[in-house]
Amino acid sequence: MAEEQARGQGPARRNMLSKWLTVGTLALLAACQVVPKGRPGPVAPPPTATRPEPVGPSLPTDKERHRVALLAPLTGPNAGVGTSISNAANLAVMDTGGTKIRVTMYDTATGAAAAAQRAIAEGNRVILGPLLAEDVRIVAPIARAAKVPLIAFSNDAGVAGNGTYVMGYSPGQSINRVIDYAKSKGVTKFAGLVPIGLYGQRSSTALLRAVESSGGQVVSVQTFDRSAGSMKAAIVKMNAASPYQAVLIADSGRVALTAVPLIRAGGGRSAQILGTELWNTEAGIAASPALKNAWFASVSDGLYNQLAAKYRSRYGKSPYRLASLGYDAVLLVTKIAADWRVGTPFPQSALTDAGGFSGIDGAFRFNREGIAERALEVQQAGPGGFTVISPAPRGF
Repeated sequence: MAEEQARGQGPARRNMLSKWLTVGTLALLAACQVVPKGRPGPVAPPPTATRPEPVGPSLPTDKERHRVALLAPLTGPNAGVGTSISNAANLAVMDTGGTKIRVTMYDTATGAAAAAQRAIAEGNRVILGPLLAEDVRIVAPIARAAKVPLIAFSNDAGVAGNGTYVMGYSPGQSINRVIDYAKSKGVTKFAGLVPIGLYGQRSSTALLRAVESSGGQVVSVQTFDRSAGSMKAAIVKMNAASPYQAVLIADSGRVALTAVPLIRAGGGRSAQILGTELWNTEAGIAASPALKNAWFASVSDGLYNQLAAKYRSRYGKSPYRLASLGYDAVLLVTKIAADWRVGTPFPQSALTDAGGFSGIDGAFRFNREGIAERALEVQQAGPGGFTVISPAPRGF
């Protein structure tokens, strides 16, 4: 079953469980049982024939299910996305029946270290989360000392390794995919507009590597601090360089809406506009004339749209796009649990199965560095929304 431990925030909230979903079978996602919001209590039958024994201050021993912790910000400024992830994880437990795993939620907003310590003390053998890279850095050594692996929701590749696995959407993979697609359409000269900061640094490196490996040329990469003056100055410098056929705007779609008219007014009048996975969270930008025919690579939304509909039905509001990470993390652990004996350590080697896993966001697998490699599609913006112009591969 799924439980929530909101430490210091009031009584624990409980969510319900139901039947298994095989990802890729679309009919099941729509057909899964949905229990009205606010009705507590487990659906899956509790273990029988044994009396539970305490393993911590509040949780009993479960003789038939594996204990899995989910760490996310359930209060504070990031509570919206954290709650979306945890609620989607509850839906996944419901869909898979909850016969193999018991998921307990811990609030990192009140202290990531304390949440991790509590999760380990209460017998959890694997941790899903945290969300923020800074929290992953705090939790990782605590979990490592207890030999409990982390499957984090961060997209910061820098926190991966040594028992920490990163599920978040990597800008590097998105950039590599859209550059490869552009190259297949005859684009060889690229420019880049990237924000100052870690995301921009990694995007710039990814752009240079992707273009080099495709046999193309990067004629200019300019940075900006998101102020209007800084962006304008960066675009002026970029347009003053050698002519380019495509420009990558490694920032949100709303930033791109401001940048594109400035690019068109200078040397990039006919340049192909490229974006990153960040655009997939902003469907409203597709109809803007400024981004007409722009390309970006991201995970597929096919199954996510069904998950979002079910989420709205149960919780009465739309989820954040990152909610699928919580759902897919539960699917992953449930799959591994089929061959994982209760009471033994989590079989960490199963995470690096070369065949990978399938989820709401499509096929993915963890590489040797602990970073999720994803099968991405290329989408194009237009008046009717985002349309797929290059489908994601079905596997590896």
